[in-house]
Amino acid sequence: MTKANFSNAVCLEKEIQWFQELLILRGKITFEQSQTEAEIDKLHLPDFSDSDSVYGKLVRRHQMGLPERLVLLLALMPHIKPHLLDILHIKNQTYDVPFTEFGGVKGEKHRGFLPTGETAVFLLAGSNLEKRFELIRLFDPSHYFHREGILTLEQQSRDEPFLSGVLKISKEYLSLLTTGEGYKPDFDLDFPAKRIITDQEWSDLVINEEVLQGIAEIKNWLMHGQRLKRDFKFGRRIKPGFRALFTGPPGTGKTLTATLLGKACDLDVYRIDLSQVVSKYIGETEKNLSRIFDRADHKDWILFFDEADAIFGKRTQVSDSHDRYANQEVSYLLQRVEDFNGLVILCSNYKNNIDEAFFRRFQLVVDFTLPDYYQRLKIWETALLDEFTYDTDIDLKELAEKHELSAATIINVLHFCLLKSLEREEKIIRSKDIVQALRLERIKEGKSIVS
Repeated sequence: MTKANFSNAVCLEKEIQWFQELLILRGKITFEQSQTEAEIDKLHLPDFSDSDSVYGKLVRRHQMGLPERLVLLLALMPHIKPHLLDILHIKNQTYDVPFTEFGGVKGEKHRGFLPTGETAVFLLAGSNLEKRFELIRLFDPSHYFHREGILTLEQQSRDEPFLSGVLKISKEYLSLLTTGEGYKPDFDLDFPAKRIITDQEWSDLVINEEVLQGIAEIKNWLMHGQRLKRDFKFGRRIKPGFRALFTGPPGTGKTLTATLLGKACDLDVYRIDLSQVVSKYIGETEKNLSRIFDRADHKDWILFFDEADAIFGKRTQVSDSHDRYANQEVSYLLQRVEDFNGLVILCSNYKNNIDEAFFRRFQLVVDFTLPDYYQRLKIWETALLDEFTYDTDIDLKELAEKHELSAATIINVLHFCLLKSLEREEKIIRSKDIVQALRLERIKEGKSIVS
């Protein structure tokens, strides 16, 4: 067991002890009527003032009282000691149905008791309406539970009472409060985004001066933008976050730049392919985007939207309901992008495909271009990192001048050549391999084959 595991486990064992005391006390107050509501407030809460656990630090940071700690513990309970909630399955013998005041739902696969907002409010307030109304604030969007993405009430149906929503702790906080480790989501049906990383460095990126200036501007915002917004009066005049548009042909370094920004600033980068997120079914596109932004709120993430022209393409006149719905998708994405408090990068291979009306929404537009002759020569010369050599008959200057390739295409050519070289059990790149690799690249691009 790691130190983080142990520290969290010690805290949670103490929390569970007073939770069991509260559970017994609630039974005595409501059913036996042998105790009064005042006894709830007299319960002794464990002291975590010296705890170095993630759990203890969270309790201290928000100065959590009994109501907040109970709600947090109830959200955790199905994941740590679900059997302790089995008692809440008990039926009301008078009506032969579960006690409505206990709230809760039965998990489909879990089969255990899943606490709801009603469960928490009943344990804390019993039948006291005034206290019940006060406790509803714990589930308000302005509360730090929701604001920091700690836990939410997951509604089963919009027609059900508000407090019937299941208490759901976020995967990030579930991981932090148990293992002590941060949770990094990856692509699945509920989260259509992929975390991207790179082993490359800034020295591997060959770009022009204008792009370098754009990158420097983004770095500057990542370093100082949040402070400007938060600590200075000028912050009231600007919107949260930073929005950049990367345009340019494939293979010119757009994705690599995004991953290098994340690497340099120790931020996770999540790639969202908008062409995959957009759905023909009404409401599905917004739902897909909502899943991403809801998870990204309050996280130090860079959101990288690829294939932006799938939504931001040039608009036509509204002639039917499909056109109107497409405009709704654009409006929804723009609103979420502008409300996001971090860096959003939208990417398009073709700048001319983006509607001009959208450009004003971005603080920065960076145009990535194909490398010029000198940049191509540098890539050919440095890409091998002194691990392989070119055959003596290969003229790199001629290659750079004759073939106007992107950096990614040059790397693909060399990749092919290096595998051929290893097949021959040598570390020399032969001219015939380069010719063959160039042919294959031209076929991929749908161009005529020229030696």
